[in-house]
Amino acid sequence: MAVGSILDVIGGTPSVWLDRMVRARGLEGRILAKLDYLNPGFSKKDRAAKGIIEEAEASGALRPGQTVVELTSGNMGTGLAIVCGIRGYPFVAVMSRGNSVERARMMAALGAEVVLVDQVAGSVPGEVSGADLAEVDRVARQVAADRDAFRADQFERSGNAAAHFATTGPELWADSDESLTAFADFAGSGGTFAGTIRALRARDPGIRGYLVEPQGAAVLSGAAAQAPGHPIQGGGYAMPDLSLLQGVQADGFLQVSGEQARQATRALAREEGIFAGFSAGANVAAALDLLAGPQRGGVVGVVICDSGLKYLSTDLWG
Repeated sequence: MAVGSILDVIGGTPSVWLDRMVRARGLEGRILAKLDYLNPGFSKKDRAAKGIIEEAEASGALRPGQTVVELTSGNMGTGLAIVCGIRGYPFVAVMSRGNSVERARMMAALGAEVVLVDQVAGSVPGEVSGADLAEVDRVARQVAADRDAFRADQFERSGNAAAHFATTGPELWADSDESLTAFADFAGSGGTFAGTIRALRARDPGIRGYLVEPQGAAVLSGAAAQAPGHPIQGGGYAMPDLSLLQGVQADGFLQVSGEQARQATRALAREEGIFAGFSAGANVAAALDLLAGPQRGGVVGVVICDSGLKYLSTDLWG
């Protein structure tokens, strides 16, 4: 089937049962993994990028030919580079140098202007802290003001969660043959969790939703950030108030260490042939913990957020 542009193939990604991993650990139940690393930009953020731009066009918030600016860990920037390139908007991505270099190179290759922001004093390369993100946000705001640009603002724009409500949730439900009992997601902007769990609960109010956070930085659960530094790029910024999660009830909170995420990502590659990134590993590690605990015998849905190709320069594969 031929389509008119690359935007027409965003979403509709396949899902795979991780039965090998579950059996190898002697667990009861199933994990369904939606392979969003097969989106054109190799991540789930393609959905949100398309949703945000379409919403802004419909509302008139985005003018024809206007520059778009957004902070990113790399995935949203890649999605926006693709969407903006097709729709005719110049795009400026603002990213911390703490993120992997592959992401910046990919965004530039897709036509984005990439502004790299130095990490704050005390930050660890490869570990983007909440303070680092705040500095990136400051720079993004300044760039947007200087260029009279539209700020895509993935942490605030409802088009982010709306895209997952319209696509990710219904797809997971259908792909599971309407058997899901839970959904778990590593929180970045909160858009994937908010949109997906709302869509799933509209189909079965009994579905449980679990927010996944880094060990030591589980502020969404109400805990203090004891160790905000971690290697799981793309989320876990120790931000206790995520706008997109307002009014969305989580049934539980799970903590995953950087090492757990790393080992689960490597196991995904070896045991299931899925070459994913850090946050996908966090999701799968959390799902395995659920099958060992409150979801024993259940069916847990997760998203494979991005590709392992974006982490070749990190210790994920070292």
